Amino acid sequence: MLAGGVLAGLSVLSLLTYGYLSWDSLRLGPGDTEATRSGLGENPGAGTPSSQPHIVFILADDQGFRDVGYHGSEIRTPTLDALAAEGVKLENYYVQPMCTPSRSQFITGKYQIHTGLQHSIIRPTQPNCLPLDNVTLPQKLKEVGYSTHMVGKWHLGFYRRECMPTQRGFDTFFGSLLGSGDYYTHFKCDSPGICGYDLYENDNAAWDHDNGIYSTQMYTQKVQQILASHNPRKPIFLYIAYQAVHSPLQAPGKYFEHYRSINNINRRRYAAMLACLDEAINNVTLALKKYGYYENSVIVYSSDNGGQPMAGGSNWPLRGSKGTYWEGGIRAVGFVHSPLLKNKGSVCKELVHITDWFPTLITLAEGQIDEDIQLDGYDIWETISEGRRSPRVDILHNIDPIYTKAKNGSWAAGYGIWNTAIQSAIRVNHWKLLTGNPGYSDWVPPQAFSNAGPNRWHNERVSWSAGKTVWLFNITADPYERVDLSARYPDVVKQLLRRLSQFNKTAVPVRYPPKDPRSNPKLNGGVWGPWFKEDEKKKKSDKNKGVNKQKKNKKK
Repeated sequence: MLAGGVLAGLSVLSLLTYGYLSWDSLRLGPGDTEATRSGLGENPGAGTPSSQPHIVFILADDQGFRDVGYHGSEIRTPTLDALAAEGVKLENYYVQPMCTPSRSQFITGKYQIHTGLQHSIIRPTQPNCLPLDNVTLPQKLKEVGYSTHMVGKWHLGFYRRECMPTQRGFDTFFGSLLGSGDYYTHFKCDSPGICGYDLYENDNAAWDHDNGIYSTQMYTQKVQQILASHNPRKPIFLYIAYQAVHSPLQAPGKYFEHYRSINNINRRRYAAMLACLDEAINNVTLALKKYGYYENSVIVYSSDNGGQPMAGGSNWPLRGSKGTYWEGGIRAVGFVHSPLLKNKGSVCKELVHITDWFPTLITLAEGQIDEDIQLDGYDIWETISEGRRSPRVDILHNIDPIYTKAKNGSWAAGYGIWNTAIQSAIRVNHWKLLTGNPGYSDWVPPQAFSNAGPNRWHNERVSWSAGKTVWLFNITADPYERVDLSARYPDVVKQLLRRLSQFNKTAVPVRYPPKDPRSNPKLNGGVWGPWFKEDEKKKKSDKNKGVNKQKKNKKK
């Protein structure tokens, strides 16, 4: 597997509650477990139990680094706290700064530069999706007998039928195709007049489920139904990609009960949404126990990117926010909970990246990784379960060649090695380098949410010399990115710039096509869905060829 080499010659310098149910109620006794099994659609006693674990991957949307109880949040998350405390907390865990990039890297084990999705997200009106020549995690799991189900937000493109989740390895899909939408009506406007319905069951609009149910609760009910109808002696992969806590900020009224003292309306709504999400994960865990999956399960929990302070999220004390390559945009809440872990109740501070789940989960499932698949992820199960060193020493956070160029960036500023006008970020061991325009870079402390902001007056504003386009930090010693070391260690800067250049040589062209007017839901029965017809294009091409041939014959 290709996952980046060790940075040669780099000398590493180290500068150095309240719950909805009690946790005990999640523990079903032997009698309870057997009693519930009799209610299954299939007899769980039939057949030999699989040695392959059930895999449940839960992806939260826009949850800030601080926004979990065990990171000091004022928002109560008793389920997440308990699951993490009895599992392994990932405290050096990285994702991408936005939705599509994180999801694509999770499902392929590849960096964005190797799928062509290195710029922004996939927009609803773009004829774009995760390239079809990329093998996906559910496809690999199906090869070794897994039943694969996805519930929640897709956001990996849908302009062609072949891009849909059911065509990319999932036996069933229930959820949304876009990046956001109303939690109750499942309606989304991409721009004025370009609006449509966005709730699917497999390949069709799920009009029958349009009952005004809040999506977090609706998705949880679907998960419970899947678990109730599946035989727990056969391996299952459940990918639960909740819409919460992404904007729009909506939540059922009862979840505001503990947060009326939060003055900032966005933070209060966000807190209610997170409380509902925590309860939902409690209910998923209960279902895993009730239907006989839990003892042979691996639950992975992750946020897809950092929080957005303007929409109620908090990444304090990290710098920056969603959409940036500062730590607040890419350092995520994450943990693994499983009876199969050897070192339960521990904290993993080894370097872990979202691409690592692809090889890790396939190996756990007793699957094979093809030699010709050039992965950027590593198998980190022993790192998590046994506390061993991570095989990962670097992370390419990204290289985005079409993002707005930094005005003062140049090859000269990059020592002739790299054009620092280009937005890029890389981590190697303790070191992190950023170039170009890394994005909004304030620190937003909790008190910023005390009034109708977040009010930037309360933020720790950043001031640096005009024209700066290179930053270097020792993340181990300075996780909050307060001390830029680029001027002090130019040799380290050069080493990381060379590594960026090496990665860039392996990049594929960016896929970011212009919007297609045929994507308008009005042309598709009021529904967001596939609009590109390969057959129509071929017929049109064949027809044009015929017309041209007739013209040539007439000329003759």
